[in-house]
Amino acid sequence: MKSTDEVKQFRKKTSPGVFLNKIEKEDMEVIYKWFSDIEFLKFYDYMPPIPQKKEDVDKTFESYEKNKESVVFAVRLAENNEIIGIAGFDDIIWENKVATLFIGIGDVNTRGRGYGRESLDLLLSYGFNDLNFHRIQLNVLEFNHAAIALYEKSGFIKEGVLRQFVLRDGKWHDLYMYGLLRYEWI
Repeated sequence: MKSTDEVKQFRKKTSPGVFLNKIEKEDMEVIYKWFSDIEFLKFYDYMPPIPQKKEDVDKTFESYEKNKESVVFAVRLAENNEIIGIAGFDDIIWENKVATLFIGIGDVNTRGRGYGRESLDLLLSYGFNDLNFHRIQLNVLEFNHAAIALYEKSGFIKEGVLRQFVLRDGKWHDLYMYGLLRYEWI
């Protein structure tokens, strides 16, 4: 396990553009826009990309805040504190030291600039070093090529396929399951 100083150095070195912190009440207006954007939802989750009402989004985030099986962050630009996405862990099984990771860069203008990679690096560091997870896993849709490349480059191993799990735009798509163990983390 890395020392606290090593983790801080790692964070500074790998994440000059973004940081993760608490989602504030004033962030919700931006988050509402993302959760009403079908293009964002199409890649974010395997649930049908149906725009959500503010009340439903509030319930989701209140649930994250209240339960012990989730840790959710705002992804913010270091230069101006602007929220550009959300990231975190859910379905945490503390006894098994296992969590499911998720990242969603909601701000269209900041996609493709490496902020997802920085967010992933921060989450992995936090999950393995601070929360002491043994395993971090994730699900990704087969057509999310950028995310798949990112996860594989970060050391995640494809462990399974749920065939024809999602219907998008009249076509069936597989859902891939990936996992990363602490000792595999690069």
